[in-house]
Amino acid sequence: MSFMGGAPVAHDGDHRHIPSTRSYHESGGSTSVFFGPLPGRVTGISGEGRHDKQGRAMSGVLGSGARPEGGVTSKVPQVTLAFWIIKLLATTVGETGGDALSMTLGLGYAVASLIYLAFFGITLATQVASSRYRPLAYWAVVVATTTVGTTVSDFLDRSVGLGYVKSSIALSCGVLAVLALWRHVTGRIEFQNIVTKKDEIFYWSTILVSNTLGTALGDFVATTTGLGFEGGALVFAGLLAVVAVGHFLVKRIPSSVLFWAAYVLTRPLGATLGDTLTKPHAQGGLELGRISSSLSMAALMIVGIALVSWKAARRASPSASA
Repeated sequence: MSFMGGAPVAHDGDHRHIPSTRSYHESGGSTSVFFGPLPGRVTGISGEGRHDKQGRAMSGVLGSGARPEGGVTSKVPQVTLAFWIIKLLATTVGETGGDALSMTLGLGYAVASLIYLAFFGITLATQVASSRYRPLAYWAVVVATTTVGTTVSDFLDRSVGLGYVKSSIALSCGVLAVLALWRHVTGRIEFQNIVTKKDEIFYWSTILVSNTLGTALGDFVATTTGLGFEGGALVFAGLLAVVAVGHFLVKRIPSSVLFWAAYVLTRPLGATLGDTLTKPHAQGGLELGRISSSLSMAALMIVGIALVSWKAARRASPSASA
């Protein structure tokens, strides 16, 4: 059973055998936004929904651990606590890495954005070409979206002169527009069962825009409001706690809504944490090097990915299941 592997799903209208909710939960599968399955949770925003022959919502039964006969493997990891830890590290790498290229090396926001856009294009092409979830390929794209999001946001805010407020509003509308178009085109908004090319395009488009938004939003809360980087980090950590409470206590909220809310909020949290590490003491930072901070966070990411993959391999091995 994969702790963080791809999520096998069945296509709409597929009448092959679907495991019962009981057997699936006992096997360790989950479509939870944070830790594990919750009874009664609406797992997605869908027009028609997905149901098996007994009328059960498929997205509530199938998760990244379930393996229905003839199922198709999702190309994204299972959403667990480990997922969010690695995601937060990735957003921090994006902030410090983006600033390292544009500011420490003096390339400027425009040139740095072009370099990271090229990096994003290469990593995305590798991810899309893959037929299944590959941890390094997946997280490389996430890091690419955070770095390009950092430099593009800084370019809009500082070089173009749009400012934190206007860019935050514009990018927030951009995230909502991508999600609305996703819902309109496919009839649902996914976060776990990413199988089709359409879902994959919308998935990464949402992540790219949301990670760009996160930089502007983080700078706005930390700088414009005067809360500072540590204060901004506390604000976004508090908002994430609200989402977590909604996940556990308000079952009527679709998991897709909670997931994407949490995904958006982890970006400015990572941005403020990254700035806390690298900004001068006079600005409330620890004044650590951007390059060394980026390499340290990247190393922690790799360790986390390796541990998750190792646990997944152990659970999947015949000896472990014996």
